[in-house]
Amino acid sequence: MSVVAVIKEATAKVIEQLYQQETNPESILINATKPEFTGDYTIVLFGFIKQLKQSPEALGNAIGNELVKQYPGHFHSFNIIKGFLNLQLTDSYWLQFLHEQHTNIGFGVASPNNRKVMVEYSSPNTNKPLHLGHLRNNFLGWSIASILNAAGSEVVKTCIVNDRGIHICKSMIAWQLTANGATPESTNKKGDHFVGDYYVKFNDIYKAEVEALLAKGLAKEEAEKEAPIMKAAQQMLVDWEAGKPEVIALWQRMNNWVYQGFDATYKQIGSDFDKTYYESETYLLGKDLVESGLQKGVFFKKEDGSVWIDLTADGLDQKLVQRKDGTAVYMTQDIGLAVRKYEEYKCDESIYVVGDEQNYHFKVLKLIAQKLGLPAANGIYHLSYGMVELPTGKMKSREGTVVDADDLVAEMISTAAKETEQLGKVQNFSDDEKAKLNETIALSALKFFLLRVDPRKKMIFNPEESIDSHGFTGPFIQYTYARIKSILRKEQITGTGQWDLNNKDSHTMLPLEKELATQLEQFPSVIQEAAAEHDPSKIAIFVFNVSKTFSSLYAAHSIGNAETEEKKTLRLQLAQLTSIVIKRSMKLLGIEVPEQM
Repeated sequence: MSVVAVIKEATAKVIEQLYQQETNPESILINATKPEFTGDYTIVLFGFIKQLKQSPEALGNAIGNELVKQYPGHFHSFNIIKGFLNLQLTDSYWLQFLHEQHTNIGFGVASPNNRKVMVEYSSPNTNKPLHLGHLRNNFLGWSIASILNAAGSEVVKTCIVNDRGIHICKSMIAWQLTANGATPESTNKKGDHFVGDYYVKFNDIYKAEVEALLAKGLAKEEAEKEAPIMKAAQQMLVDWEAGKPEVIALWQRMNNWVYQGFDATYKQIGSDFDKTYYESETYLLGKDLVESGLQKGVFFKKEDGSVWIDLTADGLDQKLVQRKDGTAVYMTQDIGLAVRKYEEYKCDESIYVVGDEQNYHFKVLKLIAQKLGLPAANGIYHLSYGMVELPTGKMKSREGTVVDADDLVAEMISTAAKETEQLGKVQNFSDDEKAKLNETIALSALKFFLLRVDPRKKMIFNPEESIDSHGFTGPFIQYTYARIKSILRKEQITGTGQWDLNNKDSHTMLPLEKELATQLEQFPSVIQEAAAEHDPSKIAIFVFNVSKTFSSLYAAHSIGNAETEEKKTLRLQLAQLTSIVIKRSMKLLGIEVPEQM
């Protein structure tokens, strides 16, 4: 049981004894005591003052005295600041906690909670390689899946590949017109980059054709419609939907090039999926739901034959769910796919990791699913995240100004190599060991920087700042972990590590020792909080603060030459549990921690 749970249970019991008032422990609000006050945890009394007809001072004193009296092994002292009861825990409580947990490699992992959650992320288009925005998406999706699993849920990781549509046909038609049979193999280029180049070439040709038509006197709108390459791409889409063999063959060939490229990137960044859906196999889903919705009166048909839903009563507007020619729109597909996912996995929650530009779409999706009475409806959750920009500004795929994920990772590895060489601590590493270390540091810098920010916020990715080994970064935490492992290789805990809790002089804790123990104890609660809020930044901030506190402790107090054997044992136990918490925290973020740096 966590210390907060212990305090809640004890406080509820004391209130019942003092005032014959039964209290739900979960209704008691506990916070970490603010740094400017003495104490470890604070009970907020305001919710009980009116109910128990007591002044804050009288209530605080009564509860505080009983807690210290009845639980002498837990509570050392207390003080009251207005409506807040600040409790100071005994050193023996923290020492017992360290004795029990310092070798527990499963510390923080919850028991199964009988919940099943699906997390959908990545969702790439097969007309271009993964880019910086995809990295934030993949890292968020993979991390929240890991956090939910650590919090007790069974998790299914999925991906929907957008492998059809006009944007795919643009790359295909540009390849037909300009490639002269070139392939990724013949050009020695990664498949997704190869196909992405033709998407950019399409746009270059299209712009030139529009300019030529404008010069002939056509209006801009008409020129954009009449540009030959655009008309060719639109015809290719018609031919694809009709199943024209040569078009399907080209589509499969180019998509396979892209998939090979994606797989290489996913492998390097550590992203994986339990199930992949393809839009080409799901885009017809949902049509039967449109008919069912019409019969139920959820949808209505306009005079031109198109089908809509009126969401004005829900504060939105009217939304198209089927075109007048009977073809599905994205919303229809997503409703159908949501049903298929539920039928296949029966998940309690289905999380869509998608950028905040799609906030409206997912509000509508959930509302339509609820109005149709679909079993998947209430579990739909949009993990909306802000876009990533570079210091130079926004990126545009069609203009070729996007920072490709592969290029960015390569640049980060190069920067990491320079950093490690300058530090001069890898002379004894083989070339393979150096290469592995540099990649580990680079991916740590990249992932941590993109995950340390609340997902809902837009952010600017600064490569140089992300790899600073002294800042709020992944490499700083990696260096802290490697330092701890070096200490633990040199020093061993002697004896049982059990304390004589009756001998106060043998186990008085210094402020930094207690601060670190307090932080470590909160790890299971932080995992639960991050899972509940779908927010990996909670883990990132927590593990950075733990690393920072350990670094302060290490700088201020010797471990190997501690004042007494008891102090040495205490600090080694702190170091051992800190290493476990750092490694597990970073793993939840998809980051490796090297044993040596």
